[in-house]
Amino acid sequence: MHNFLLTVSATLENARIFVSTFFVLASRIYCQKILLFIHNHEVPMKSVAELKHVQRMLPNGGKVVILNTGALIGPEAEAMLQALHSRSVDGIDAHLAVLAKRGPENFMETFYVGYGHKSIGDCGTITVFIEGVSMLVAKAIQDWALYSGQEVSTRYVDFAKQSFCDPCGTAPSRAILEAWRSFYVHGFDAVLQGLPQRFPRQDNEEEKVYRKALRAYAFDIMRSFLPAGAMTNLAWHTNLRQSTDNLARLRHHPLPEVRAVACMIEDAACEAFPSSFKKKRYEDTERYNEEWMREHYYFTASSPHDFVCANDTIDRAQIAPSRSMLAGRPPKTELPSHLKEWGTLQYRFLLDFGSFRDIQRHRAVTQRMPLVTAAHGFHPWYLRELPEQVADDARALIARQESAIAALGASPEIEQYYYAMGYRLPNQLTGTLPSLVYLVELRATRFVHPTLRHRARQIAADLMGRFEGYGLVLHLDTEPNRFDARRGEHDIVKKE
Repeated sequence: MHNFLLTVSATLENARIFVSTFFVLASRIYCQKILLFIHNHEVPMKSVAELKHVQRMLPNGGKVVILNTGALIGPEAEAMLQALHSRSVDGIDAHLAVLAKRGPENFMETFYVGYGHKSIGDCGTITVFIEGVSMLVAKAIQDWALYSGQEVSTRYVDFAKQSFCDPCGTAPSRAILEAWRSFYVHGFDAVLQGLPQRFPRQDNEEEKVYRKALRAYAFDIMRSFLPAGAMTNLAWHTNLRQSTDNLARLRHHPLPEVRAVACMIEDAACEAFPSSFKKKRYEDTERYNEEWMREHYYFTASSPHDFVCANDTIDRAQIAPSRSMLAGRPPKTELPSHLKEWGTLQYRFLLDFGSFRDIQRHRAVTQRMPLVTAAHGFHPWYLRELPEQVADDARALIARQESAIAALGASPEIEQYYYAMGYRLPNQLTGTLPSLVYLVELRATRFVHPTLRHRARQIAADLMGRFEGYGLVLHLDTEPNRFDARRGEHDIVKKE
């Protein structure tokens, strides 16, 4: 009898496995058919070469491209599926059937655009490639807490032949830009030639990586003579909602170039995703955004200021119960996010525009966009790194360029295009303790540009002083000022 029951049990188990497997396979086949139906009624997926991306040409020859990944389920359809998931327990198979039958268009237009369910727009992402725009445009798009993307690196890319944006379009304005270019090209060769004597290759350093590290160091110096109007490329990966919110701000930016790019991105997005972008305008909102962007967007300081902690709202009473979290944090580990409840610290300091481009990547802290001017002088570090004769030529060039820029008669906003990235600008940085700890540990290393590394270490020292006795531990680079050839490995290159 026992053996009989075992046989029956095994038979039932095999039947259960068979039925379960059957339904799994059937479900997969069903879903695959739905996906094929969605994509041009069972037309095979196109090759990458055949994909049609939505493009808009910019007036200066650059362009905006909304990437078409060729996915069977696009951003709008993906958003629809997630929205349906939040209102039904039927499961993804049932939602796929609805999607195959109805398509995402009416759904997105009705619930996302029409009724304003903004969270639905968070569920579909797009990637925008923006090419041939000034660094000022790149910084404006990236001046967004939720920005994700990449920009061309001045450390690993030679900008000698890059175009420069010239909004004035006159002979004197072109002469200013070309004077910066000429010095960038000739100064680079002189700087690179002297670096092996300053930083001899160590026995354990590979020759190819070492040479690349020297070039990166030379670019770090000479980028200071690139004008802010130098053309660059960037990618912006965002979701449907965030792109709409950021564009609502950018189309009122003080710079005409930024406004034009924002309109082109919106226009391309309307073609790529017509059910999610409608160019809707609300007069009061548009007027409000235009006014504050015009009057309060740029951060300026009337007088130079050195490093200072301008505000400290951290509630020390809340730290004591969490002392173990500050003292016991291992390296490469972030502080718990709930410690942000303690308050914020605000630091003010001068930083060159080149290094501001790096620190602006930290989205967890708040920073105002500085107006690029010559008011606070050229950062002395760049001049100290030049060979003596080259440094003398640089000082003479800077004086001539400042006079020539002033003679253009342009507005302060337009003058930004003609100032080089080595000029110091006022920076105001506000963050919580977890965000500041992350920032200083990342930016206080030997692989970070020296002018930014210096400020990161100042913030680190201030934090240690302010929270002495509270258990705060910072895991900092012990040799921050040592030249390390491994910086030559930090590029993104094709494998050979």
